[in-house]
Amino acid sequence: MNNKRRIYVGALALSLVAAACGSDDDADQSTDTTVATEEATETPASATLSGTLVGAGSSAQAAGMQGWQVGFQELNPDATIEYDPIGSGGGREQFLSGGSIFAGSDAFLKDDEFEASKERCAGEGGAINLPHYISPIAIPFNLSGVDSLNLTPEVIGGIFANSISNWNDPAIADLNPGADLPDLAINPVHRSDESGTTENFTDYMSQAAPDAWTFGAIELWDDDGPGGGEGGQGTSGVVSAVGAGQGSIGYADASQIGDLPAAAVGVGDEFVEFSPEAAGRIVDASTRLEGRNDFDFAIEVNRTPADSTVYPIALVSYHIVCLEYETQEEVDLVKAFMTYVGSAEGQAASQAAAGSAPISPDVSAEILVSIDQIAVGG
Repeated sequence: MNNKRRIYVGALALSLVAAACGSDDDADQSTDTTVATEEATETPASATLSGTLVGAGSSAQAAGMQGWQVGFQELNPDATIEYDPIGSGGGREQFLSGGSIFAGSDAFLKDDEFEASKERCAGEGGAINLPHYISPIAIPFNLSGVDSLNLTPEVIGGIFANSISNWNDPAIADLNPGADLPDLAINPVHRSDESGTTENFTDYMSQAAPDAWTFGAIELWDDDGPGGGEGGQGTSGVVSAVGAGQGSIGYADASQIGDLPAAAVGVGDEFVEFSPEAAGRIVDASTRLEGRNDFDFAIEVNRTPADSTVYPIALVSYHIVCLEYETQEEVDLVKAFMTYVGSAEGQAASQAAAGSAPISPDVSAEILVSIDQIAVGG
């Protein structure tokens, strides 16, 4: 049996709305959806909520997390949100070992990690993935005298696979006839740590240019990638290395590349620059994975769109939480914070801080159903 089903989303957001069948009363269904959507977009506030919620993981989420922290703590002055942007892989490891209450991750839990979450969490349901953050992955570069650059998927794959190694290579020059490309070695910069951003970026190259990039989707470049180039720790490490090295090129969450120019990416016969709106469109027809539990929202993103208004390198980043925790304090903090993050106000805070694409009210309503299942277990 096929363990995937097709879902659709509105522009700027994932649509994770599972087809809720079983009722013949369309009016009742419409009323229920409206109520759920209104509830999902309300911002939770609690005069009694207190304690510290500890998270760790995705450095791509760092800017958005700062917006969420400020907004949530203004509503809940006795509650504290701590987040360590150690990278997606490190965040999942810390969560699964019990070192944090939630994880931020640019990749959903792998099958073995999901099985491990059944031991880490208080109940047999394990952990769930909540897609709260959508953002373009930019390809920043540092090339004196060149402010714009067009790159096809094949050329991007060739650069990062080290088969295209000089900036005046005809494969690049033919795409950029007006650019003064120097006779200079390319320094491709990658993440040195286990990274969901790396997994998203290499998944793009694997799908869009499989002949140029033959390494598949990987999280840890130095173990599984082609070797060569320069490694940077975390998003900030990659951006810093690109900015410091003439002839360098890298990949990073678009919100954090600062003043560095970024390449436009080939889609069909056009070239698309990154933007939250263009990145959000990549998930207009994505696949939601099944087989774990009814409340999980792991997404398999299509990287080869035909629509030239779509920026194809979009990062879908998750918050990973338990369905059951040991204490009521953990439950209350997780439910309140995750509800705020997915609310209209929370998504606006992330967009203002990080330039992310807000998820839709319908998506928020569906995610809220999962959040409401979080309870004390054991």
